[in-house]
Amino acid sequence: MTVKEIVFTIKTSPGLDIKNITPQVNEAVSGSGMKEGIVLVFVPGSTGAITTIEYEPGLLEDFPRALEKLFPKNIPYKHHERWHDGNGHSHVRASFIGPSITIPLSDGEPTLGTWQQIILCDMDVPAREREIIVKIVGE
Repeated sequence: MTVKEIVFTIKTSPGLDIKNITPQVNEAVSGSGMKEGIVLVFVPGSTGAITTIEYEPGLLEDFPRALEKLFPKNIPYKHHERWHDGNGHSHVRASFIGPSITIPLSDGEPTLGTWQQIILCDMDVPAREREIIVKIVGE
């Protein structure tokens, strides 16, 4: 078994920014030379998350609206009271989505559905440069 790690960065905008990182993950997998195994995609930090979505304009509007209904910005958060940084909602949203996903690697490609893309959700208040770690385990 072989393990390879590829790291890349993505610049994000303030507030909820949803970035399609499928091309970068595919490039990392292709460059690894591995054919079978698993691909782990991870974002360090407590206000970023990784998931999959159909990356299309309608869902890029629906997803933030759904997050706002589930985890509104303008309700009291104890995190705000303690740190006064205005991002309590960012932490809660990120924790529900999660910082990583694992994808099967088959025949040299991540196994994704036809309309499924890998996305980074940066939910913090300020713009950031997020590090993305891709770890490939297999052969």
